[in-house]
Amino acid sequence: MTDEELKRLLEANTERIERRFDAVDKRFETVDKKIDDTASEIRRQFGTVLEHSDREFKGLAEVVALLDEKVDRKANAIEQRMDLGFADTQAMIKFSHAELDRRVRYMEQTLSTLEDRFVGLQARVDRLEVATKTEN
Repeated sequence: MTDEELKRLLEANTERIERRFDAVDKRFETVDKKIDDTASEIRRQFGTVLEHSDREFKGLAEVVALLDEKVDRKANAIEQRMDLGFADTQAMIKFSHAELDRRVRYMEQTLSTLEDRFVGLQARVDRLEVATKTEN
């Protein structure tokens, strides 16, 4: 093979290799574009999902705040009912105590009066016994 033939063969191979590299470059460009497009779409979708999640969390935070207020109102209502119930119970206990105190004082006065009468009656009985013994 002559130098000239070798040179043409090398040039032909070089052209063929360059065409293949060009084809490979075009494929890579297409793949790169697809990757870039896919990455952009994924970023866009992720952004959309993130925005939706933010809205959901904000809504959830509002619901939690409303529930917190509702629980506070219920707790306050329960405390008020308990305070009223305790006040009623204390008033009834005071009334019952006062009524029992009144009854005990009445019973003590009645007992004192009965004791005084008994002492008086005992003295009369003693006098009558003495009088009957002396008559006999």
